[in-house]
Amino acid sequence: MPPRAPVPLPSPLAQDLIALAQAGRWPQLEAQARKALGKHPEALLLHNLLGSALNEQGRHAAAVHSFQRAVQLAPQAPELRFNLAVAQAAAGQLAEAVASYRAVLAARPELTVAHYNLGTTLQRLGRLEEAEAAFRAALVQAPEAVETLGNLGAVLQARGRLDEAIEHYREALRRRELPRLRHNLGTALRSQGRLDEAVEAFEAALRGAPEPALAADTHTRLGETRWDQGRVDEAVAAYRAALAIDPAHAAAHYALGVVAFDGGQLDAALACFEQTSLHDAAQRRLDLLYRLGRREAFRTQLAQQLAAGPHRAPWVATLSAHHAHEHGLPDACGFCPEPFRALHHGRLAPLAEADSPLRAALLRDLREARMAERKQGRLHHGVQSAGHLFKRPEASFRTLAELLRGALQAYRAGLDPALGVYARDFPAEPVFSGAWSVAMRRGGHLSAHIHEEGWLSGVVYLQVPEPPPGRQDGAIAFGLDGNGYPRQRADWPETVLQPRAGDVVFFPSSLFHRTLPFDGEVERICIAFDLAPA
Repeated sequence: MPPRAPVPLPSPLAQDLIALAQAGRWPQLEAQARKALGKHPEALLLHNLLGSALNEQGRHAAAVHSFQRAVQLAPQAPELRFNLAVAQAAAGQLAEAVASYRAVLAARPELTVAHYNLGTTLQRLGRLEEAEAAFRAALVQAPEAVETLGNLGAVLQARGRLDEAIEHYREALRRRELPRLRHNLGTALRSQGRLDEAVEAFEAALRGAPEPALAADTHTRLGETRWDQGRVDEAVAAYRAALAIDPAHAAAHYALGVVAFDGGQLDAALACFEQTSLHDAAQRRLDLLYRLGRREAFRTQLAQQLAAGPHRAPWVATLSAHHAHEHGLPDACGFCPEPFRALHHGRLAPLAEADSPLRAALLRDLREARMAERKQGRLHHGVQSAGHLFKRPEASFRTLAELLRGALQAYRAGLDPALGVYARDFPAEPVFSGAWSVAMRRGGHLSAHIHEEGWLSGVVYLQVPEPPPGRQDGAIAFGLDGNGYPRQRADWPETVLQPRAGDVVFFPSSLFHRTLPFDGEVERICIAFDLAPA
């Protein structure tokens, strides 16, 4: 049945209702519109005004219903469908809002705000390629739009295109100084390892008097960057500044917990992690209970986490395996029951050639790229790069990332299902949560540790000193013991691999690993990375 034609509203009534809308008197407008609908149920203006009144009062789902009725009465009116899209997005009906915005643009492609709103909605859905296209379409019509430039920068940053993101943030800032843009610029610079520039951006954002929530976030980001630089006191001051603004700020509590832990203040660290559920705070609490020797509390929380399932936390697997071996108990964690069988030691052919151009390019870019060092206590006689190598613009890093994606796909295809959740839920599309270089000189080594945020971790070797015959200098060792966990037993299993330049090693992120010291003048240079959980 075709929709009924809308009926006109008596002019005096329409004028009175429009005046209420213009004055922002939304409760009165809602009441008057509902009353009028009793007499004029097919009046298009009433449904549209009622939808506006409801939307402005935060009752977005009810507003959607009113705008849908208006669209039914006038399906060819793009302005009504635009109002519907706005309400749908506000109500969290994001896929429906996308469809509505696309319908608006089919009729009115010149409507810049519809392109922009479509972009923000797609951004919320994580459909970043489509969001980028929508923002670019908006910029064609309004190239000076600061909000569009900034949002496009955020999308490009999320897609790993940091140079382009930084360019768009700077372009937007040339037009208008906004704290949010400075904050986002700082996060992108930090991801590139440009820590001094990131600090400048965060400090500029704070000078811009941001609203409280953004100010607390920016202080925390500034603190994280100072932490990367090894400037602990300044990091702590920034975290405390965030908590002065928002005493419940989860990221600031988490970061202070990391500082306390690194300083050996385990009780203080536990108190910080008890204030937040952010990231892996639950695993960090479990780790601290174990270190502090609170055996019953540890066992209770471990049992609770294992009972809750689905055994997707590598750190819990590490703790469960260590506790089980130390006490001669069965390991109830199903993440990766036999982690040593998941070790892979292979060659990357383009890096393994005697005069590999790619290996030479990687070594050159590591020497010449503008990257700060990231301080970390487990590394002795060496340096680690800050930021995410695979999000940098150098072609060599991007080529290596593509090579690794192919190797990881092959590794995944060969995993034994008996390797538990690790094999069953192994990411079908590899996404790197981090990538960094480690360069060690004579005597260099890393103490035993895990990568808490990964699913799989790996290392690509670019330059490795030749060990003396019969020795394992510079090798990488894998085991169940590390992190200074309490232990009495001496019989801890360990596997040692001796890498060469061009080698790659994959392993579950739950497995402890360390490097053995070496002698000689040749640096040991590798790129380590984590594969994010699916």
